[in-house]
Amino acid sequence: MSSWPENVGILALEVIFPSQYVDQTELEVYDGVSAGKYTIGLGQSRMGFCSDREDVNSLCLTVVNNLLERHNIPHSKIGYLEVGTETIVDKSKSVKTVLMQLFKPAGVTNLEGIDTTNACYGGTAALFHAWNWVESSSWDGRLALVVCADIAVYAQGSARPTGGAGAIAMLVGPNAPLVLDRGLRSTFMDHAYDFYKPDLSSEYPVVDGKLSIQCYLGALDNCYQLYRKKYTQQNPDANVNLDVFDAVIFHSPYCKLVQKSLARLGLNDFVLTPENERAAAYPGFEQFQNVKLEETYFDRDVEKAFMTHYAPVFNAKTKKSLHLANQVGNMYTPSVYSGLVSLLVNSDLSELAGKRVGVFSYGSGLASSMYSISITSDTQALGAFKTHLNYVLPLLESRQKVAPEDFTKLMEVREKNNHAAPYEPSGSVDVLFPGTFYLQSVDKMHRRVYEKVPPKSTQTNCTS
Repeated sequence: MSSWPENVGILALEVIFPSQYVDQTELEVYDGVSAGKYTIGLGQSRMGFCSDREDVNSLCLTVVNNLLERHNIPHSKIGYLEVGTETIVDKSKSVKTVLMQLFKPAGVTNLEGIDTTNACYGGTAALFHAWNWVESSSWDGRLALVVCADIAVYAQGSARPTGGAGAIAMLVGPNAPLVLDRGLRSTFMDHAYDFYKPDLSSEYPVVDGKLSIQCYLGALDNCYQLYRKKYTQQNPDANVNLDVFDAVIFHSPYCKLVQKSLARLGLNDFVLTPENERAAAYPGFEQFQNVKLEETYFDRDVEKAFMTHYAPVFNAKTKKSLHLANQVGNMYTPSVYSGLVSLLVNSDLSELAGKRVGVFSYGSGLASSMYSISITSDTQALGAFKTHLNYVLPLLESRQKVAPEDFTKLMEVREKNNHAAPYEPSGSVDVLFPGTFYLQSVDKMHRRVYEKVPPKSTQTNCTS
């Protein structure tokens, strides 16, 4: 290309989530735990889940097909397609190759990209790769498509309420309403066994809950401080703190951790504020004068003080982004982008136009990044972008509630038949949203066949 493409970012967003959910209050009763353990302690209200009729392939088929149809985008306009997921169906064959069933009938086979995996970070890595492709000499003028999808399930017990499922597709290209800020990207990587899936025969992870929280918050500290440095390099005279963001979204294992994380950014600002300026900026915080970040991961006094101090900031900059996380649960790779969708659908144009959104993405093991998105000031373009998301809240409210007893039985079916072959799924197709791709069968060679719930009258058959 003769020139560097301008304003590369997100041109369109599409989200899907399961058509069934379990109520967290009812799950508290069923599990015999104290009232509020899931709803207040974790900050979760409902948890979406998939029966054995849906897998990561079907989620991706659905969300990609929906995005292309909703925005009337010809398959030939896509030149890069990458999937971020940790939900492994096959140890060799990528989800991206399954998605080629949507493109090959249109004669599209020249399509770069493949799967990217590292816990909940794969979607962000895929987004960065797509962004880099558009901004590189490899770009051929077509658009990039990023898909994040996962099914988060846990064994029965204290971790199960932190599950969820969903998929998000993002169309990436130049002159976008949501521009990824060039040069403002920080990354922190490390080696940790906080959450991992060594048993490939099981959907369930191995989790060290306390270590996972420590890793998450430590990664947040590192990413935020490096972002601040990069922002200062671009804006030498700026006073860099949380005020540089009009909104902040986070990867959300559960909503209460996000509230703590926003306060954690405030704690970083406090620590990085010169000592002679702290008293004026943080009156009443003298007892924390010598606090060290690495000693505060589980310090209740520090946590409470900063959560209280930053409660108005959380309400103003982050709370709106937790709608889907609260109602669906942890989607893993799509989680942080469900926060972006939630922010967009729950905000007026005047609250979004010209604003900067801070984004923190975390994946156990561990990989993390912080970057920012600048929203266009063009209210007409932004309005058109938002209009395409008008389906989200009505679709969320159209889901069917399932009793905890029945939810548990459906989870037992998934557990028993994970990787079974041959296999005929038993979950109901009738409860699925129109247009949903679902698993029709698995043959003795583990080849999966998918069908599609008709939007109105037609039906599609796909085989992988």
